[in-house]
Amino acid sequence: MGTTWGTIGGVFGVSLGVTVLVVVMFSLGVAAWARAGGGVPRHGARRGRSDTVATAAAVVCFAACLAIAAYGIDLIIFG
Repeated sequence: MGTTWGTIGGVFGVSLGVTVLVVVMFSLGVAAWARAGGGVPRHGARRGRSDTVATAAAVVCFAACLAIAAYGIDLIIFG
């Protein structure tokens, strides 16, 4: 039984890439959420278009992180 180092390197590369992707997506989501004011209008002012876009971007980033995590759990449990 031999070790295929190429396969191990490939798994390491993919897992490192996915980890970096999740961290970047989560960081972008946090930054967008902070730019939107955390979902709370500022001092009774109406929400502007940029606040709505930032909130939508944050939701998309968090949803992508959740989808990647759910897929990983699905691979571990049922795969």
